[in-house]
Amino acid sequence: MARAFVRHRGLIAFAAGGAMAETALLCFLAPGARFLGPQVTALPPFAAYHDLRWLFAFNQPWFGFTGVLVLLIAARSVVDAVLVMLAWPREPALPRPRFLTSLLSCAVLTVVTGLVMSPVVTLMFGVALLPFSWPYLAAVPILVGTAVALSQGGVGRAWWRQLPPARMAAWVVTTFGVLSLASALMTHLDTAGIVAVAGLAGVVDARAWYGLTAAAVRAAVARPPHPWHWRAALWRLRLALRHRTSWVPVAPLAAVMVLALVVGVARLAFTGTVRFDPDTSAVVAGAAASHHDGALAPVASGSSGSGSAGTPKAVSGPAGKTTGAVLVIAGFGSTCCHSANALRRAAPNLLVRQFSYLGLNAAGQPVPYRLAGNLSIQVIGDRLAAQVEALYRAAGKPVDIVAESEGTLGLYAMLARHPHLPLGSVVLLSPIIEPGQFGQAGGTVPGAALTTLNNLIGGMSPYGRSGAQALIDSVGEVGASYFAQVSHDHGLPWLAVVPLADAVTLPACPWPPNVIFVDALHGGLLGDGPVRRIVETFLATGAPPDRDLNELAGSTQRDLRNAARLISGAAAAWRMPQLQPACPS
Repeated sequence: MARAFVRHRGLIAFAAGGAMAETALLCFLAPGARFLGPQVTALPPFAAYHDLRWLFAFNQPWFGFTGVLVLLIAARSVVDAVLVMLAWPREPALPRPRFLTSLLSCAVLTVVTGLVMSPVVTLMFGVALLPFSWPYLAAVPILVGTAVALSQGGVGRAWWRQLPPARMAAWVVTTFGVLSLASALMTHLDTAGIVAVAGLAGVVDARAWYGLTAAAVRAAVARPPHPWHWRAALWRLRLALRHRTSWVPVAPLAAVMVLALVVGVARLAFTGTVRFDPDTSAVVAGAAASHHDGALAPVASGSSGSGSAGTPKAVSGPAGKTTGAVLVIAGFGSTCCHSANALRRAAPNLLVRQFSYLGLNAAGQPVPYRLAGNLSIQVIGDRLAAQVEALYRAAGKPVDIVAESEGTLGLYAMLARHPHLPLGSVVLLSPIIEPGQFGQAGGTVPGAALTTLNNLIGGMSPYGRSGAQALIDSVGEVGASYFAQVSHDHGLPWLAVVPLADAVTLPACPWPPNVIFVDALHGGLLGDGPVRRIVETFLATGAPPDRDLNELAGSTQRDLRNAARLISGAAAAWRMPQLQPACPS
């Protein structure tokens, strides 16, 4: 089999050359999207997913979107048909199909794959606007499952009415792994190395194509077992069943069932039947055990408030004396106002309050609510500023901020819109990094698709049909500008605690030392004891421990950072193409 594949030099040259050409082009025009290059000649489902992401990336209205879509379908059909011709086994067992026949079959496959893959691309578009890991983790199983179900598309007769053999499914999974690994390697190489890795990934694409056509040939010329063999009965039963169900589109139905399965799991999660509890690594407890003073890189902030950013704040003090103030900002779906209770008990001399998405009552206390918080980030930022000022007046001290998930978006908005608040320091838990990557999506096809998907998910969730629409719209409008403004101003000490799962949304870039990774899922970090102790230590000293986290916890923190770097690089292969520079300044 390997010797027969090597003889297909045209296939290898076309697949590897195409992958190298697109990757080289992207290295100069859009370095942040170079990870997509090896997928241009991949198996049809992955190649169609590659095309759809480029289509969504330019965020066009209907007219432009439709025109580009037609061109992409035509181009993809031609490329796939050429690959079928080049990959066809040279043994005379089954003659190679005509080019026009393959072209029509590939065109049908491209349309079917585009329809089934559109929710996955929409999810990834949403991840680009609002980067957190849960949508990404839902999209990847749909992507792989759909690719397996449709892997025989465009090859063989009536490919749509049968499932692929196990060997073909294995090639799909192998291709997914190789393309992910290639993406991870690209983050550590220069342009020449990146193009070379893309070429090697293209060779694997070619081998998968040869496996696809070989599987079709074997299925077409397969002979029945000996009449007396026990498999003969199964053979006849399978043939009879195939003849009776020849009209059923088995492969597309299997792809839709993969989507339905993931949606069903999401529904069970919303109802509480299935729970995904965040679980952080005990290694971070070591980071909180030390209370020595030390230096910390400045936070991105425009604040120049009255608090001294680098002045340590002692938690202990005379009974009843307030030594500081902390405002805790919980994330989407949180309740008010008990999220800050654990931190309040641990630091009785700090005036600790939870931010209310509904604002303050007449007595200046946070208004309770059941679920947060489908609000625009402008509104969140303004309400956050008002509550920071109220807490500052009550405590007479600069206010420290502990923000989680959606709360970090509100923090960016507050710092951008109210740059002179009396702030002390900032702790970011499960922070949302680089939001609003594709700008305002209103009036565009990707935006309409995201709205439809948001309405569907919102209808299944406790948040109502609108889901997070106001939040998404505002992030698309101003999220990127707020984040950029905050990122380029410095003034406050800060600490970010990032769950390892969120590495799938992080840019494949170097991270500063005051970013701590924990083995956890997105959200709920303040409820974890070790993370809470890290927060307490940082608020008490104004800086993290003076020893490196790797030294405090052996090699575990270093291992987590390396794992995060690997995950981020591999995940970049399946995210939306990043048209801006690969790493923010």
